[in-house]
Amino acid sequence: MQTPCVVAGGGPAGMMLGLLLARAGVRVVVLEKHGDFLRDFRGDTIHPSTLEVLYELGILNEFLKRPHQEVRELTGRIAGETVTIADFTHLRTHCQFLLLMPQWHFLDFLAEQATRYPTFELRMQTAVTSLTEEGGRITGVNVTSPAGAETIRADLVVGADGRHSVVRACAGLPSDSFGAPMDVLWMRMSKRADDPATALGNIAGGHILVMLDRGDYFQCAFVIPKGGYDEIRARGLEAFRETIASIVPFMRDRMRELAGWEDIKLLTVLVDRLRQWHRPGVLCIGDAAHAMSPIGGVGINLAIQDAVATANLLAGPLEQGTCSDDDLTRVQKRREFPTRVTQRGQLFAQDRFISRALSGGGPQQLPFVLKLLRWFPMLRRIPARLVGVGVRPEHVHIADRGLRSADRNQTQ
Repeated sequence: MQTPCVVAGGGPAGMMLGLLLARAGVRVVVLEKHGDFLRDFRGDTIHPSTLEVLYELGILNEFLKRPHQEVRELTGRIAGETVTIADFTHLRTHCQFLLLMPQWHFLDFLAEQATRYPTFELRMQTAVTSLTEEGGRITGVNVTSPAGAETIRADLVVGADGRHSVVRACAGLPSDSFGAPMDVLWMRMSKRADDPATALGNIAGGHILVMLDRGDYFQCAFVIPKGGYDEIRARGLEAFRETIASIVPFMRDRMRELAGWEDIKLLTVLVDRLRQWHRPGVLCIGDAAHAMSPIGGVGINLAIQDAVATANLLAGPLEQGTCSDDDLTRVQKRREFPTRVTQRGQLFAQDRFISRALSGGGPQQLPFVLKLLRWFPMLRRIPARLVGVGVRPEHVHIADRGLRSADRNQTQ
């Protein structure tokens, strides 16, 4: 099989890139190693900048019909006080809120939109095992699927297969790791109609608990010291339940919902970045190019922005069969600056706040910077901008050239 572009990974970056390239009339094959998108405990926040991209594609209204929650303010409970940290209602975007939706629903939606285009192909249960190379240039991928082994030749291979990317490993792209003082334990707890209003983040007694309101349940992230999972398990499940209940006492009577350690998922936090995102014939984007800290939940935001920039810059060269290493360099130059700035902010927060809180040195009173947010509500627009929109947001600049003629006639 020969195609202009093959994308490894059906996550946010891969699916968005596939949709955008197909929309531009470029034949693209997206490979997803799993049989479906139904995997929990992944980033479920969809940021205003991503919603803006959906608006520019003309599919926002249809997307918003799907079940979701809208968060217009981010709040935290620190040193026994509740403070509003970010206010999204002043953003200059069509959606002035952070949207919460299971990621599999988001990916299913992108897949449905992409399959409208005849140049799009999604292959599930198809895993990349290695890259093919000729004369120093990557020329395709070797894959396995229920049908057996196969080679797919491509003018460009895009690695969007996450922080443990097979593509970047096979391409031999070196990276720099910046470390992280924490890992995260994800769990699900039921939500009741009479539950009190809850803060998104809670810092108390050397512990950090983030609670995402998902309508009928809370998706909870318990932040632990790096490598501390085995020690927590050694203390026993009952001690873990008691720790969670001490942070959110109103949930004490439902701690038995954590029936075993299989109900608690470990996310090992990595923060790294490729020194070079590409070599001839291959490009990495999203977590494959830069694994982000979960701080701010901005990883999915940067992945989507990478995909938009990649489509804007490469759709033309791919369609013309002239995609060069210089074109790939332009993608990295476009996206490396916002990645560096965002990671630097995350590392600052890790060192100044997360590490201290986990070591028991958390604030005994509300920090001065948070007092400023309370005294001057206008300042809440700054973190809202950084989290909701980010640095150098991308916009769709390519025309819809791939719509099937039947769909095009219907819209006329």
